[in-house]
Amino acid sequence: MSDKVAIITAGGSGMGAAAARKLAENGYKIAVLSSSGKGEALAKTYDGIGVTGSNQSNDDLQKLIDSAHQKWGRVDVLVNSAGHGPRGSLLDFSDENWHRGMDVYLMNVVRSVRLVTPIMQAQKSGSIINISTFAAFEPDAAFPVSSVFRAGLASYTKLFADKYAAENIRMNNILPGFIDSLPEKQEFKDRIPMQRYGTEQEIAETIAFLASDGAGYITGQNIRVDGGITRSV
Repeated sequence: MSDKVAIITAGGSGMGAAAARKLAENGYKIAVLSSSGKGEALAKTYDGIGVTGSNQSNDDLQKLIDSAHQKWGRVDVLVNSAGHGPRGSLLDFSDENWHRGMDVYLMNVVRSVRLVTPIMQAQKSGSIINISTFAAFEPDAAFPVSSVFRAGLASYTKLFADKYAAENIRMNNILPGFIDSLPEKQEFKDRIPMQRYGTEQEIAETIAFLASDGAGYITGQNIRVDGGITRSV
């Protein structure tokens, strides 16, 4: 596994950071982007590459991907995490809020995928994993902007997965429920059949599996890791 390379965006904290740590512990060389500087510190812990910047900046993403590719010669895994978009009531959002939400929850993937796909095509392999939300298919009034644009991400993922499957490039989404990277609220906990929040580590373990050869026949999927909160079958 020591020759494998993983890039993680928005990886300074939360699920992104947990994914970076897990992949590093599994032997991947890691390159981490975060806006806070925490990603740089995390990457240094594992002798990796850290870039302080935004996944809403093509230049910052290009710097991250170029640095990893130049140092290690390949990119095997891309994990797209995201920050937090606008919150509020459905009709209260301005046009700017909606555009901001698209940047945070959809374009973060589009930008990085556009840059990393040619590398994966050249090496004839790659796994892209996007951290989405349980609300992508069952829209939640508490998270309207995320619900809307991550539904769009599901369509993007299927289109990409079908187009590049023959080149051995896979893309899947993880749909977390309520995770312990955020403060627990009883009203949310009461909705979960397992009666608890999930953990960052449980998300990271799922990401590590999707990155692995064991998931080599899985692509274009939206995988729920939500404690049963999604009601549809």
